[in-house]
Amino acid sequence: MFSGAHVILYSRDAEADRAFLKDVIGFEHVDAGHGWLIFGLPPAEIAVHPTTHEPRSEVYLMCDDLTQTLTSLDKKGVEISRAITEERWGLLAAVRLPSGTELPLYEPRHPTALGGDSP
Repeated sequence: MFSGAHVILYSRDAEADRAFLKDVIGFEHVDAGHGWLIFGLPPAEIAVHPTTHEPRSEVYLMCDDLTQTLTSLDKKGVEISRAITEERWGLLAAVRLPSGTELPLYEPRHPTALGGDSP
């Protein structure tokens, strides 16, 4: 029924954040015209969490080894905006995009829907 998901990040500096995803993160991409890049993402999953606040959406990039990922990004000059913390569901950190937007990264410590269980 569905062939994929399209995630949108709204940015105050879309050109710089697109360059970051292309050149630093290395996501495959297509140019939809006039430099409007659309990026392929790794396999994804979606979860629905209860809230008593205003509903919202979040995007996290999942890593097999968060420490190694942050080390690699740090060597590329990426700002690590949140150091690793251990949550009940996994390890959490974040990097800063050129626009200033924070992009959370996490290493799951729970079963995932991606064809295998995490530790």
